[in-house]
Amino acid sequence: MSNFPKNFLWGGATAANQYEGGFDEDGKTLSVMDILPDEAHGRKQAMKHPLETMKKKYDFYPNRVSIDGYHHWEEDLELLAGMGFNIYRMSVSWPRIFPKANMDKPNEDGLKFYDKVIKKANELGMQVLITIDHFDTPMWAVEEFNGWADRRMIDEYLKLAKVLFTRYKDQVKYWITFNEINMLLHYPLFGAGLDLTGDPNPKQTQYQAAHYQLVASAKAVTMGHKINPNFMIGSMIAGICNYYPQDVLQKQKVMRESYFFPDVQARGYYPRYAKKFFEDNNIKLDITDDDLEALKDTVDYVSFSYYSSGVITTDKRLLGNTASSNFASTFSDSVINPYLKASDWGWIIDPVGLRITMNDMYDRYQKPLMVVENGLGAIDHVTDDGKIHDDYRIKYHKEHLEQMGLAIRDGVECLGYTMWGPIDLVSVSTGEMSKRYGFIYVDRDNDGNGTNKRLKKDSYYWYKKAVESNGDDLD
Repeated sequence: MSNFPKNFLWGGATAANQYEGGFDEDGKTLSVMDILPDEAHGRKQAMKHPLETMKKKYDFYPNRVSIDGYHHWEEDLELLAGMGFNIYRMSVSWPRIFPKANMDKPNEDGLKFYDKVIKKANELGMQVLITIDHFDTPMWAVEEFNGWADRRMIDEYLKLAKVLFTRYKDQVKYWITFNEINMLLHYPLFGAGLDLTGDPNPKQTQYQAAHYQLVASAKAVTMGHKINPNFMIGSMIAGICNYYPQDVLQKQKVMRESYFFPDVQARGYYPRYAKKFFEDNNIKLDITDDDLEALKDTVDYVSFSYYSSGVITTDKRLLGNTASSNFASTFSDSVINPYLKASDWGWIIDPVGLRITMNDMYDRYQKPLMVVENGLGAIDHVTDDGKIHDDYRIKYHKEHLEQMGLAIRDGVECLGYTMWGPIDLVSVSTGEMSKRYGFIYVDRDNDGNGTNKRLKKDSYYWYKKAVESNGDDLD
């Protein structure tokens, strides 16, 4: 008997900035991703100083073309439906819908693209889960407001949310307000469109931006439920399971940094530890009584990404034993776990950590969960006869789905699983194509060369079997 409920949502997730391309078509303007070069030309440095980066000219911008989903969307949806997806998580490109600040009406040409995508997905038997803002802050927001450092961004965001809620109220049930909202503390450009160049108190700016996003998220929940009471509107964080060899308090500190966001979104108020953190770090936020009232409208479910686990320590003897590419090191001083294997990019592979995370989050919030990203970035090789034998990816997903099933058996209420990403995409952090997650291969390399031809990997057929059996057949 399957551990997964009969109505479980099986699918995959993409993001507009990593998938679409078409950066200057049908009225779209630039997003924060569109200005970045690849890693070989200083992507990480460029994302720290976006206004300075805007003045530079690079030979290649990976996200401007991505995998050309803007012209391959129909073929891609049919491939996804071929795996038996009953849900597809996607995002919209904010500057495709509102190419400028202070617009009274959205860009119809941009919206028509999403009209087609959503309609086709529904016709193919897939529900659509829309992430309203998935690392896609418009560059006009950076230039005019310094992104979410400005309260005016709340109204700009709600304008976008209202257009989407109203236009797709009968076609889309599931929504996420912000992708991995906690990442604005680690990647401020991606998460909040912030340029912190010369900022004397960057933490103040980041947490102010966080507050404005939390208010915008809560107000979107209120608005969405008025437009359609059946909407399911959720929060999302980048999830991480941390272990500790000796310092429990350090682990608690690191975990609170991420849980701070859903603590507000799922409970409706700022937790005590957050207020103490602000006080101790001289962070004085613009918080009004109206803001606090707005925050009381909480999300319907809590979603998260899960890729890896970390080991938290303050032992200086161990801190040299780190991998800068390790996903966990994004959040803290995480050291290499000698008991677990790592991916090609140094991310620790820990399926049991997913079960732990699901139990921790469900115990904390008592709201339905959804795992909306989980996957293995790996180097794939195409054989002479056009095959991709990715048994390593099958093993990764098999073990994680097994642990998810056990978490559900533990009593965790889980709505669904949208793995990342069902088709190869441009990497967020490095701009690479070689870091492939998909069950579908895209003929495109790190320099933008290739035919964009789609090929089914071995994992495509494996996932199809897993979905059709509702998680019973994972072999």
